[in-house]
Amino acid sequence: MKAIVLSAGATSIDAVQLVERDKPVAGPGEILVRMKAASLNFRDLGIIVGKYFGGPVQRDTVLGSDGAGEVEAVGESVTRFKPGDRVAGTFFQDLPDGPADPMSNPALGHSADGVLTEYMVIKEGNAVALPENLSYEEGACLPCAALTAWHAMMQAGKPVKEGDTVLALGTGGVSMFALQFATAVGAKVIITSSNDEKLAKAKAMGASGLINYKTHPEWQDEVRKLTDGKGVDCVVEVGGIGTIDRSMQCLALGGKIGMIGVLAGAEGECNPRSLMLTGSAIHGIFVGNRRMFEEMNKAIEINDIHPVIDKVFPLEDTVEAIGYFKSQAHLGKVVIRIG
Repeated sequence: MKAIVLSAGATSIDAVQLVERDKPVAGPGEILVRMKAASLNFRDLGIIVGKYFGGPVQRDTVLGSDGAGEVEAVGESVTRFKPGDRVAGTFFQDLPDGPADPMSNPALGHSADGVLTEYMVIKEGNAVALPENLSYEEGACLPCAALTAWHAMMQAGKPVKEGDTVLALGTGGVSMFALQFATAVGAKVIITSSNDEKLAKAKAMGASGLINYKTHPEWQDEVRKLTDGKGVDCVVEVGGIGTIDRSMQCLALGGKIGMIGVLAGAEGECNPRSLMLTGSAIHGIFVGNRRMFEEMNKAIEINDIHPVIDKVFPLEDTVEAIGYFKSQAHLGKVVIRIG
């Protein structure tokens, strides 16, 4: 079978290789999944250059955390799935509920082999059924980006509800899911981007507030204007320390920030005084557990939500797909079709 493998000790994309491996066999409590599609995340870029948590991978590792496929066979004592079922693996392994502990819960594509492979074996407890309304390509977008947005908005602190206002930074996978989840419950959404064309697409998807942060570098002031001075109830914060201070200035009374990413770099200032003045909170978000994943999938199915896919590449063009993703030309998700 074919697989996309990152060589041990890798620090550049040159170490990403398409290789042949033996087809695995499902053991007791495991399912054999014929993978159909995978999607890329920002963490993949860090893993490839050896700058993700823990440094370079210590062994040859199959890349990718987000994938979907069809169960081909099940091992002894499996009860949750049967051949023919459509499934996705969970980002964190062995995490049915509660917070993740990266020391004891391996993550696909880094501390555990990932999804960019024609076949993979998964413990039955580390998989969920795909929403019936989604294709395999769409289902492959869910395990990291979608669940991260869902956790930040619907699980951490007060759930976003009708009439709330959400600020989503950028137009990547997490932010586009935030836009879709928020509009599904009747919340308003403000989107930031440096690209007016992307902002126009976000508006067509339901965003009511658009801010070009290159045109308006003090974008927190624009957020205040768009909310008549009130501020927002939730910030989906993918920038990190480079944007967190501005995000805190955007909060309404009793608001919250889902602290997710590091897209704006590792340098910046953070004065938490505004949290005291607004009675707000920052929640650290590290993807989510299987219970959250299953609850999110029900909401996706009920509201007929379809992930935003920018472009689909074949498995053989994974390196090209990674380069395209790194360019940040995409809106939403970049998907790799496997089978």
